[in-house]
Amino acid sequence: MTHIPQAWAHLPFFTDRYPQIATHLAGADDVLPPAHLRFAALSAVTPADVRVVILGQDPYPTAGHGNGLAFSVNANVTPLPRSLGNIFKELQNDLDDTPTSGDLSHWAAQGVLLLNTALSVREGQAGSHAKQGWEHLAREVLDLTSQRPTAYILWGRHAQGLRKYIGAGDHLLIETSHPSPLSARRGFFGSRPFSQVNDWLRARDLRPIDWIGKSNQS
Repeated sequence: MTHIPQAWAHLPFFTDRYPQIATHLAGADDVLPPAHLRFAALSAVTPADVRVVILGQDPYPTAGHGNGLAFSVNANVTPLPRSLGNIFKELQNDLDDTPTSGDLSHWAAQGVLLLNTALSVREGQAGSHAKQGWEHLAREVLDLTSQRPTAYILWGRHAQGLRKYIGAGDHLLIETSHPSPLSARRGFFGSRPFSQVNDWLRARDLRPIDWIGKSNQS
């Protein structure tokens, strides 16, 4: 059963759009991630605690990989998906270290909202639920979180296409190519997004993100 996070339940999406999506997904046994993880990103961070938003596209279409957080995988997944591997390469370049696994839940615990624009996918078919209506949730989340200063990381054209839903404000906006193997060398590598976010937070006397988080991982 899919649990709607109470802190976000007031968004119009959950009454206007989600019932139709839920009906479409009901009974399907080839949908990822499992239903109880579908809203994991929103369950992990309340609106008041969001400091950074990283916008992904859709969940990994390989069973056992995704944990409901954009770009993140379960801790036992090796090798890493190629986009996440490139994110770790940029972390190494930017901060001289990487996390011990691809599970990014320690980012979420610090107020990093790892949101995909589609929260489900058919196993083995990337992008298969891109037109189910999930994007309306992403639009509303961007509008809500931008009511106060927030750092936004928009990798690739898909994420950047939702930029217009970020309201005006004292935000940090990082836009580069996607970390996928097809585009990472066209602006993602060398962009140093992690130190940029931390510099922005420090300038506002806010605690930086511990992107490596090895003390929180086994």
